[in-house]
Amino acid sequence: MIPREIFEETLLQFLAPIRPYLDDPGVSDIMINGPDQIFVEKKGKLELVPAKFASREALTSALRNAAQFVGKTINEEKPILEGRLPDGSRIEAVLPPAAPDGPCVSIRRFFKETLTVQRLINFGALTPDVAATLRALVASKLNVLIAGGTGSGKTSMLNALSSFIPEDERVVIIEDSRELQLQRVHVCQLEARPPDPKGKGEVTIRDLFRATLRLRPDRIVVGEIRGGEALDLIQAMTSGHGGCLSTLHATYPKDTISRLETMAMMSDIGMPLQALRIQLASAVNIICQVSRLQDGSRKITHISEVLGYDVPSSTYQMQDIFVRTYTGFGPNGEILSDIVPTGIMPRCTEQLREHGMDFPPCVYEAAREGPRHFGGPSH
Repeated sequence: MIPREIFEETLLQFLAPIRPYLDDPGVSDIMINGPDQIFVEKKGKLELVPAKFASREALTSALRNAAQFVGKTINEEKPILEGRLPDGSRIEAVLPPAAPDGPCVSIRRFFKETLTVQRLINFGALTPDVAATLRALVASKLNVLIAGGTGSGKTSMLNALSSFIPEDERVVIIEDSRELQLQRVHVCQLEARPPDPKGKGEVTIRDLFRATLRLRPDRIVVGEIRGGEALDLIQAMTSGHGGCLSTLHATYPKDTISRLETMAMMSDIGMPLQALRIQLASAVNIICQVSRLQDGSRKITHISEVLGYDVPSSTYQMQDIFVRTYTGFGPNGEILSDIVPTGIMPRCTEQLREHGMDFPPCVYEAAREGPRHFGGPSH
């Protein structure tokens, strides 16, 4: 058995061309398009770097070593690798023939230093009023989905929001690949596992979900919803497990609900569509929408409340509590924006007060002035 430290160092030697970027705290993503083209993302912007692998074979060898590190196989028969590097960074790779121009790789960096809410405020991702609102919503055990596109900062936001979970609550985390660094002490971390080369030993997200319900969770946190486990989460949310947190890929709040519905339908449990929609609208309370703007900055764009499902019109009822408004460009090309209350009074106010929480004064002040029109949560 090779000691882990030696295995890690050997792998990093194979990855020598990109080692400087793996060590650079400013790099959030490394993208390899064959041996001769490598891009990195810094501050939300992509740039081509001079690094190259010696040959296609050298890059393939590095990927085989990375697969071996996580106990997986990557070859022509199994050309896709999902795994982690020694520092926890997530690696996704596709080999020829599935990638005809050479191995295609994306590495999402893992940062040991967790982004706190205060740091996100300093970056302009949210304001103190939005932070106070999210604190009240999370502490009051509303079910919150964080939605956004690829690289929009969903995981960072989920990590930050976890700091609002009361210290005396037991949190169970379910993930495909371990990425979350929850800012809590009482955490039980579960990770799915793919089948071995013989097709045995698979542990799915849904398997873990069933186990979680018997682990006495006060909170269930799902790293990312990707498929049929959406229905398990919805049912947990509506059966006494309040305060669930999760992320999923979607561009706007209305898209988030539609996408969650689609993934719930991927479950093998037959349920009439109308019943599913009513249950979904009852389960999800808040959508926190995040986005990577054109200037590379990551921001919260909406905090929306799900009110229910209207059967006669077959529509989800939603309203925005906060919306980001855009005012132009700064001298360095940065997008100027602010996230403001809409003037609509949230329906969940009473639930917050039951938990000794409340919205910040700006929400009440905006409500007194009357609703402002921003185009609604579907835009």
